[in-house]
Amino acid sequence: MKSFYITTAIDYVNGSPHLGHAYEKVLTDVIARFRRMMGDQVHFLTGVDEHGQKVQQSAKKKGIPPQQFADEVSEEFRALLPKLNISNDDFIRTTEERHKRVVRGVLQQLFDKGEIYKAEYQGFYSTRQEQFLQEKDRLPDGSWPEIFGEVTEITESNYFFKLQQYQAWLVEFLTTHEDFIFPRYRQKQVLEFLKEPLNDLCISRPRERLEWGITLPFDDGYVTYVWFDALLNYYSAVADKPGLWPATYHVIGKDILLPPHSVYWPIMLHAAGLPLPGGIIAHGWWMQSGSKMSKSTGNALNPLDLVTEFGVDAFRYFLIREMNVGQDSDFTREQFLVRYNSELANNFGNLVNRTLNMANRFAGGVIPAAEVAEDAEKELRALWETTRAEVIPLCEGFQFHTALEKTMFFITATNAYIEKRAPWKLGKSAEAHDQALLRTSVATMSEALRLGTALLTAVMPGTVGKINAVLGYTPGTVWQNELAWDGRLTGLKVAEALVLFPRPEKPAAKK
Repeated sequence: MKSFYITTAIDYVNGSPHLGHAYEKVLTDVIARFRRMMGDQVHFLTGVDEHGQKVQQSAKKKGIPPQQFADEVSEEFRALLPKLNISNDDFIRTTEERHKRVVRGVLQQLFDKGEIYKAEYQGFYSTRQEQFLQEKDRLPDGSWPEIFGEVTEITESNYFFKLQQYQAWLVEFLTTHEDFIFPRYRQKQVLEFLKEPLNDLCISRPRERLEWGITLPFDDGYVTYVWFDALLNYYSAVADKPGLWPATYHVIGKDILLPPHSVYWPIMLHAAGLPLPGGIIAHGWWMQSGSKMSKSTGNALNPLDLVTEFGVDAFRYFLIREMNVGQDSDFTREQFLVRYNSELANNFGNLVNRTLNMANRFAGGVIPAAEVAEDAEKELRALWETTRAEVIPLCEGFQFHTALEKTMFFITATNAYIEKRAPWKLGKSAEAHDQALLRTSVATMSEALRLGTALLTAVMPGTVGKINAVLGYTPGTVWQNELAWDGRLTGLKVAEALVLFPRPEKPAAKK
């Protein structure tokens, strides 16, 4: 089996999880599940970034040690994963010894090679972003963008990594590897950024200013810059697992593509003699009323509220259905309810219950064999063949939103087939042909439901399991074999009903 190693960004523990964190986990989980379904040996990593000035400051405000603060917030992120049905294989914390050991090893290697040097720095520093700024980072009016928060001017001695000397190499690499960053237009943005000369990267902070970090192995008066530390998590988590590195994909938000993941990270790996990952997937932001949802702007949404109210699979479905990977998307409760009601409750859930109802009403609860194939059956089966042929390549290209659209179109067509066949009318006829059509219609809707459900496995695994259970069906181990229209449900006993997507309760009227 082919190895497929995929990671999320590691979440910074300066605040609780919000919708953006949940989306990234669900998106990566869908990719990981799909690759497992395609037969790959998947290793899925997520975790938390626990060092840095913001963590130290947040802990100080609460009057607790930084490690205790990191422990508490890290647990929130870890607890989110099972609630979202995330199938990660590992969870890394940058305070773990396995990570610190790798970071110190890479730093020492680069220092011994002369890639790291000490110099005095005078300039501007953003505490919020924990990075030094340049004049080119200012807005046209001379002010600093809001993303940097408070900016102060400082002078101090630090250690620097020779980033600039690798600029030409990185440009050549990105030019010759056009698909390294998805979507591709993001790669063009990185190349545009690289038209300006890079500065060497300051990779240390003096201990008198910041104690909460990994001590430099060659100077214990300094700790490692949080980004240099954090980026190495992808490697440190599998450094002792032969055959997993390099990663196949890193899934991150577009806000940390430039410069950390698209400039610092490839250069760090190259300088350390490590192979680069297969690619970076940079997803967009969830917006609300035209602005980004985030902790800093105060409009972040707690994902667990919707999970509690509507169930995890409905939440996962909305995230993947609504957002085109790489683009921004608006999130409103109203839009969520539109998808929930029209596509899940009224369409997919309706098909499940109609199928169970018809099988019990007209076939004694046992799925019959299809006996005839007239135009209606041939059209639905032809649509299935087209759908199957389209969905797999769409998922391979991370176009999951379109894959779900195609799947829902097939489910809609199955409901339309039921209306056309009208089993409730056929059941009143004593004609042999009509009775054969009746049995065929129950067999056809059952098979179409099984197949449409199979296409939702990566996105709605819990729901898929429930539907297969009420159909009395246990899928095989090879997912692609499940996509053949072959009447394998014949003779199976079905349940009477299954409520998957109940109507949301309306708030009680005020007295």
